[in-house]
Amino acid sequence: MLRSCPGALDRHLRAFVPLLLLGLLSGCSSVSYYSQLASGQWQLLRARQPVVEVVADPTRNATLRQHLAQAQKARAFASQQLKLPDNRSYRVYADIGRPFVLWNVFATPEFSLEPQTHCFPIAGCVAYRGYYQQGAARGAAALQKQQGMDVYVGGVEAYSTLGWFDDPILNTMLGWGDERLATLIFHELAHQRVYVQDDTEFNESFATFVEQEGTRQWRAARGLAPLPVGAERQREQFVGLVLACRARLQALYAQPLSNAAMRAGKQAEFERLRRDYWQLRDTQWAGDKRFDAWINAPMNNAKLLPFGLYDQWVPGFAGLFAEVGGDWQAFYERVEVLGALPYEQRREALRKSSVHP
Repeated sequence: MLRSCPGALDRHLRAFVPLLLLGLLSGCSSVSYYSQLASGQWQLLRARQPVVEVVADPTRNATLRQHLAQAQKARAFASQQLKLPDNRSYRVYADIGRPFVLWNVFATPEFSLEPQTHCFPIAGCVAYRGYYQQGAARGAAALQKQQGMDVYVGGVEAYSTLGWFDDPILNTMLGWGDERLATLIFHELAHQRVYVQDDTEFNESFATFVEQEGTRQWRAARGLAPLPVGAERQREQFVGLVLACRARLQALYAQPLSNAAMRAGKQAEFERLRRDYWQLRDTQWAGDKRFDAWINAPMNNAKLLPFGLYDQWVPGFAGLFAEVGGDWQAFYERVEVLGALPYEQRREALRKSSVHP
């Protein structure tokens, strides 16, 4: 029996989620793919329990209860101070028994940084395809590789249903500590606050800015020192290296070169990225190796996609936030205005507003 009653609309719809999704999507290319989406979402809905019940239950794991109690403080801060939606999302908990809730498959052509997009009735078109089973994601990636695509598979800790259901805190969100859990809550609630169909870069960069600024304010509210400048600066520099590599690759792919020359140039750019990283690490970071595993693993266009999606327009949103004097409500209103603009005008406005470190 379900222990949670997460809201009237959600309560009435959840039993029909699999049929609802399949009814909407059965005309698309792969019924089996959408079946696993419906089944995976149904699993989340069935597993939810109110956080207050878990925290109050002395038979539950003490560490879990402590994490959830702290998460509820961050959840309250999100609505009260960051002006994010005040609903039952992230006030319920679900343990799904695996390390990631989804595995996203990113794919691009061999000589392009344009993602292969997939379109859905609610979310619009996005630059990845999600699978609830890692094996299914790897299988889909293998098929894409056979077709000559660059492919990258990445695990996902959390996602938002954009307010259609009461999104839970998942066990997958707990592995990196209380602060990381808070940042995930801020990020996913941001998607509920503003979401523009068919523009993954805009949506993810917006949510990343809310996550980063929200975390700074959350630390300040608890009397904690700002995050170490060195650590934050390192991440900014690393992202900058990757985005610079993306820009050089885009210029390369625009040239009238043979496939062999294009392929050689592509590999040269990946090697340059590694050299630039190693030099930065060894000369400015005192040998900190936090990004070594990523940089030393095989490289392709698709692996660079999340950086363009999640980070590209963060400086633009930072500029908008500064323009409204840090007023969250005014900021969201400005973002909504931007979201209503045509695609290229939206980007030009973000470029003009950009604040760079």
